[in-house]
Amino acid sequence: MKKIILAGIVGLITFNSCQQKSTKDSTEIQKLSAEAIVVHDEIMPQISHFDRATIKIDSILENLAGIAQKDNTIDTATVKSDLETLKVNLEDATDNMMTWMRDYAPDSTDVSYQKVEIEKIKAMKKQFEDVSLESNTKLGKF
Repeated sequence: MKKIILAGIVGLITFNSCQQKSTKDSTEIQKLSAEAIVVHDEIMPQISHFDRATIKIDSILENLAGIAQKDNTIDTATVKSDLETLKVNLEDATDNMMTWMRDYAPDSTDVSYQKVEIEKIKAMKKQFEDVSLESNTKLGKF
């Protein structure tokens, strides 16, 4: 009889420990998922700016000869190269966001997965900041 009671107590303690760990993990997962979404929400609005910048780049490249006639100090080869690079960078940032959004599983219960996703979205935020600065610098004179 003592063995049955002891086994019941051990089982109850084990069950209670598992529940506490599960609750702790669940809270951490929710926190991490929310953090990823907050960073996403900070950078997502920049995509519309990136899209407009891409259109502006296309327009500048199409009219580069006319722009050079009005301002003979412009090195058209350098401007063309800079703008083409910027356009690629803008498109890469946008594509990375779209891929992340498609692949991200906010309801994943894997803590390590959520931590990796936080690192991915933070790296993407840095990419967006860098590309935004590059865009402002290179398109500011047009």
